[in-house]
Amino acid sequence: MSTTKNTIDEIVRYLGEEADELLQFKSKTIPAEKLQKAGSSHIDDVFVYSDRNAQVLRNLAQLHNNGRLAGTGYLSILPVDQGIEHTAGSSFAPNPEYFDPENILKLALEGGCNGVATTLGGLALHSRKYAHKIPFIVKINHNELLTYPNKYDQVMFGSVEEAWNLGAAAIGATIYFGSEESNRQLIEVAQAFERAHELGMATILWCYTRNSAFKKDGNDYHTSADLTGQANHLGVTIKADLIKQKLPDRNRGFEMIEFGKTHPDMYGQLSSDNLIDLCRYQVINCYMGKIGLINSGGASGKNDFEEAVKTAVINKRAGGTGLISGRKAFQRPMSEGVKLLNLIQDVYLTNEIDLA
Repeated sequence: MSTTKNTIDEIVRYLGEEADELLQFKSKTIPAEKLQKAGSSHIDDVFVYSDRNAQVLRNLAQLHNNGRLAGTGYLSILPVDQGIEHTAGSSFAPNPEYFDPENILKLALEGGCNGVATTLGGLALHSRKYAHKIPFIVKINHNELLTYPNKYDQVMFGSVEEAWNLGAAAIGATIYFGSEESNRQLIEVAQAFERAHELGMATILWCYTRNSAFKKDGNDYHTSADLTGQANHLGVTIKADLIKQKLPDRNRGFEMIEFGKTHPDMYGQLSSDNLIDLCRYQVINCYMGKIGLINSGGASGKNDFEEAVKTAVINKRAGGTGLISGRKAFQRPMSEGVKLLNLIQDVYLTNEIDLA
């Protein structure tokens, strides 16, 4: 599937005054040719030589060959676990029809997504109706948010075997790197990923940073390129097949909170203040792009379509593999959600938008 000039013009319109800066930027950090670029041969180029078994390769191919981005190497995934992570009321109040998890599956299908990532209960309830229509990604752990006071923890809601039984192509899990509970989460998720690979499912890791100390002097370094990049590197080390990460909007978090180990070249040679370079630093920490980076779409607001296009352009030009966007899509009428998902996909279908 290809895009038209009208589609490119629409993307430029959504980018507004930032269009030239984002579309014409030339990175002077890691050269584009050093990265594993997303493409139709990604599984052959990377995973065929790995220890992933034939069933994992088949399920990775199922993800890559579904939806509007099928065969491109790029991914568009609908994630809906906010009912647990942010409370169901706050998440679904803007559009109460999504209290019914079947509508989540319908949105992913209508929106041309490669796969849908949501809760064990929601997928299990509709497994036989949809498992053969769209790849399932079962989110197996969550921060349930009902514990008071809230804490930065992820607990297992189900087993890898349950995910396999309902026909999942992959499991998803979160680790809150930097939290007091991160060591336990790291062990639990590493073991879950090992078992998932044994059963033939792919693995996706939400590599989030969580610690109140990561905020200093009014600045939030949870989305700093150096911190999130290191979280990504830990994630690929436990054999995540895809990394989900928030888009970075700043850098030098290690320096500002006086934590961790750094080298001057991290900031002077491997990155810059440009948003594409900040994202590229995340990509290079995913084994130079061999493990795909999918950035999250963020919260819903007044400029969702503009922000979605901008995030997709940054991810693609940095060397990323796609977008995983939830609230911007499901906190609005389904027809508008489909339009937003398709717009994101159009960025990845537009050949004129390429690696910086």
